[in-house]
Amino acid sequence: MSLEEIKEIRSKKLDKVKKVFGQAYPVKIFRDFRAEEAVNNFLKLSRSRKPLLMAGRIFNIRSHGGVIFCDFTDGFGGRKEEGAVYLQAYLKKDIVGQEQFNLFNELADVGDFVEFKGSLFKTKKREKSIKVSSWKIISKSLRPLPEKWHGLSDVEERYRKRYLDLMMNKTVSDGFVLRSKIIAEIRNFLNKCDFVEVETPILQPIAGGASAEPFKTHHNALDMNLFLRIAPELYLKKLLIGGFEKVYEIGRNFRNEGIDVTHNPEFTMLEFYQAYKDAEFGRGFAEELIKNLVKKIFNKQLLEYEGHKVSFSKKFSVVSFYDVLKRHALINHPEDAPLEDFVLKARQFGIDVLKSDSKEKIADNIFKKVCRTKLIQPTFVIDYPIELFPLAKKKEDNSELADFFQLFVGGLELAKGYSELNNPLEQRERFKKQQELRRDGDREANEFDEDFIEAMEYGMPPACGVGIGIDRLAMFFLNVHNIRDAILFPTLRPK
Repeated sequence: MSLEEIKEIRSKKLDKVKKVFGQAYPVKIFRDFRAEEAVNNFLKLSRSRKPLLMAGRIFNIRSHGGVIFCDFTDGFGGRKEEGAVYLQAYLKKDIVGQEQFNLFNELADVGDFVEFKGSLFKTKKREKSIKVSSWKIISKSLRPLPEKWHGLSDVEERYRKRYLDLMMNKTVSDGFVLRSKIIAEIRNFLNKCDFVEVETPILQPIAGGASAEPFKTHHNALDMNLFLRIAPELYLKKLLIGGFEKVYEIGRNFRNEGIDVTHNPEFTMLEFYQAYKDAEFGRGFAEELIKNLVKKIFNKQLLEYEGHKVSFSKKFSVVSFYDVLKRHALINHPEDAPLEDFVLKARQFGIDVLKSDSKEKIADNIFKKVCRTKLIQPTFVIDYPIELFPLAKKKEDNSELADFFQLFVGGLELAKGYSELNNPLEQRERFKKQQELRRDGDREANEFDEDFIEAMEYGMPPACGVGIGIDRLAMFFLNVHNIRDAILFPTLRPK
């Protein structure tokens, strides 16, 4: 039977439901207990023999002569072996009456939401059930549920129709509940450390705070172009200038970039800043935060990701950017190698090189493609070329390097941070160099932000800032390979 034929049949049933019950989508719904509560307190509730009102979506209907059995739940679906909580509705012709029994047979479908009234009991097969004395449809479904969702070959359909993915696969829904716990625990940790949660603009006149191409839009009333933010950094640092000592924000960023297993154009970031601290402090604080998450969520120190055992029992490793290139990309003396060597090596690895690309940018692209996947155990990579980070301070003992770090776990980049540049004169010169890169064709170079320079000229305290990608953190904790499995509604090309 085609989908259109099924919809036509169900639409006719909908018309009859309206006639029989007065409406198919009532405003007021009555429910004494959730399915999970009823199952967990089944002995007590069944002994009382008190009539209860239960409600939920039907996932299975089976008829046996004068009895109808149907499994329903008011939570996430999925297979019972996954831990999905179902109750069984038991409709007996002698109890509900011939008319109501026939109506259920005629009108109820898998996918419908139904309200059941009755008492709890166990069947001969020891199934926890509600012996139905009356029922009514409270939401009629017009499309059939997928019968074998786990066997779908088109993985993108799971992302396009996430509601079905959640409905049919409890493992997926559990993963997104865990993601919510990650964010809650991050908030708890930062709040206990006296950080203040703030909100900064999503629409910004200049897209700053990171090296990325922005999405552009236009505000009609003000007749001005605006950009979806690529990072909240500059606004958060203005708050440090204003007197806040510890601030953080968890929110959406938007970057007009390619899509792959670790990138989505719309993503969630945590950024936190603390005055009077540096990158070394930021590394230690980020390590403490992530170890706290592992303990709170899993209560163990050894996790698995992509077949690797990842330990959080020891202090995180610290290695330099150039040492990683030397070890994993086999570049001899990368700190002194000429541009030509990096161009040759990049092409050997199949990396595109633009005329405008600097030696440092090519080195970073080699690192991203070749090296970071090798960093399985928690590892801080430090001492990056200063040219890559126009908002970071130079190291005091080497002005060619940034006082900067990135954290890699399971081959994923989870965090980055640095000692924030607070010298307005130097920041102005850095922005000028970024403008030169933009003129040479680098669309990801930072915009010149005069307003931010002006704020810095009033005096900005020394500070460290750290950003943690929530989606990638969820990828690691969920042990999934694709960022789309960690985002409820990832960006997809239209069908």
